[in-house]
Amino acid sequence: MDGEDDGVLRVVVLFPELLGTYGDAGNGLVLAQRARRRGTECELVSVGLHDPLPDADIYLLGGGEDGPQRLACDLLARSSFAERIGDGVHVVAVCAGLQLLGHSFCVEGDDEYAGLGVVDVVTRRGTTRSVGEMAVDVDGRLLVGFENHGGRTTLGAGVPPLGKMVHGRGNDGAVDGFRTGSIWATYAHGPVLAMNPWFCDEVLSSVLGRTLEPLHGAADLLYAQRCAVLSPRSRA
Repeated sequence: MDGEDDGVLRVVVLFPELLGTYGDAGNGLVLAQRARRRGTECELVSVGLHDPLPDADIYLLGGGEDGPQRLACDLLARSSFAERIGDGVHVVAVCAGLQLLGHSFCVEGDDEYAGLGVVDVVTRRGTTRSVGEMAVDVDGRLLVGFENHGGRTTLGAGVPPLGKMVHGRGNDGAVDGFRTGSIWATYAHGPVLAMNPWFCDEVLSSVLGRTLEPLHGAADLLYAQRCAVLSPRSRA
């Protein structure tokens, strides 16, 4: 954890007014609360349009419409964000946040726009929009959420997906997102860390650098119910 000097976990939500579709900014609240319940002091920071980029242990990027996505990308390109990713800072990116980490993404029809280029990924405009519930097999565990996007994301040869699609489309109908270095990226809204307690804890464990004791509560019951609906067996 980068904040080991003062023992405070710093969680930074980037531009929630631009990248806050479907409550994605809530990922920061969930991550911070699950850390605190395990005795870790946590500072949760929301970065606005005119704020400098603060140091963080983990940055959170959400989804957004075309114009806000472009503005967020411009702001991040003028900051030290890409360099910090190169230094190994943790990032969770959802939908538009996923796309702007790549080399390019399409907005406003087929207009191509330069991304941050920190991951070997390209997103083009699809012929149909992907809207609805989604489920992804991530190393044998189900990640559930909701997608609403028009992109088709192609991963470079050395970029592994986050998981394989069970229901919905994700990147291309076969896989969703990517997992590379200290970055987790997905098309799943929800917010995804609230809907998938195990996934939130996997991210948190990596950031803190230790194994976490289990937490049990209503979130686990809601997750189990969603899995029961979206699992292959229930739809057979």
